[in-house]
Amino acid sequence: MATFNYTVDTNPMAAEISSVSKHVAGTTTAVVAMQTAVVAAETKAADHVCKNVNKGFFTLIRSQISQKMAKLQSDVDSHLMQLHQQRKQLLAIKGRMERDYNMISNRYLKLFNGLNQNLKQRIFELDKPTIDFAVREVEKVSNRTKYLTATVPVTQLESLAISQKIIASNVKFRGLKVIGSMTNFLSYMNEQKRLTGKILLSGSKVENATLSVPVIISEMNFDRFNNKNIDITVSKIQLSQSTQSAVKNTLSQKIDDLQWEQQNDISKDVKSEFSKMLSASNSSQRVKDMANTLFLANNFQNLKTDAL
Repeated sequence: MATFNYTVDTNPMAAEISSVSKHVAGTTTAVVAMQTAVVAAETKAADHVCKNVNKGFFTLIRSQISQKMAKLQSDVDSHLMQLHQQRKQLLAIKGRMERDYNMISNRYLKLFNGLNQNLKQRIFELDKPTIDFAVREVEKVSNRTKYLTATVPVTQLESLAISQKIIASNVKFRGLKVIGSMTNFLSYMNEQKRLTGKILLSGSKVENATLSVPVIISEMNFDRFNNKNIDITVSKIQLSQSTQSAVKNTLSQKIDDLQWEQQNDISKDVKSEFSKMLSASNSSQRVKDMANTLFLANNFQNLKTDAL
């Protein structure tokens, strides 16, 4: 059997493989550099994304907190304004109550002081001599030592006559005062009898009569919470202060039981009186026209006849 031997040259192949190895090494270096660059880019991108996400989240939370703060601040301001308004109303009510209390207390103080003075004067007039004796004479009697002439127990003969004359003069002066007191007593008694005769009426009859007094009851709202204030005005003609107070107190107690009826037409007398007051006013024509418009558009009520 024939044998063939061949010799193959591998140098070109080795050279090509060496060249390929060099290219593979360069490729490996490039891949490593690219991988490093990709990792750095990914890290940078991740940092950029995290930074933007954190900034956006912070901005969102800050915006929400700012909106809530603005809403809460608006609520607080509205409640604060309402509290200030209520405070003003309470202060106004307090001031009005203080004025009413001072007015009522001064009125009743004046009334009771007048009653006390009248009662004192009437009691004094009932038994004036006894009162004069108790008020005036007792003090003089208690201080009689101040009015009597003091004498020295031991005197000379020359001064004894003068001392006796002084004592006699003092006795005469005291007697004169006693006579004057008796005269005043008798004159007071006669005056008292004369006044009693004038006061006491003989054969007269006392009859009860009914007097109609005009009264104005005005109701007004002084705020937007529908708080009402009722004012009672009484005529001051031929009525004393105590009578006016009695009328106001009676109406204040029965104000809820009164029945009213709507009036569509204004009385001619009221229109005439209002026109006179409007003509006599020194206000401008614009103010007068507005007052006249409000007067014509006003609604008022009268007390029912059966409720009187």
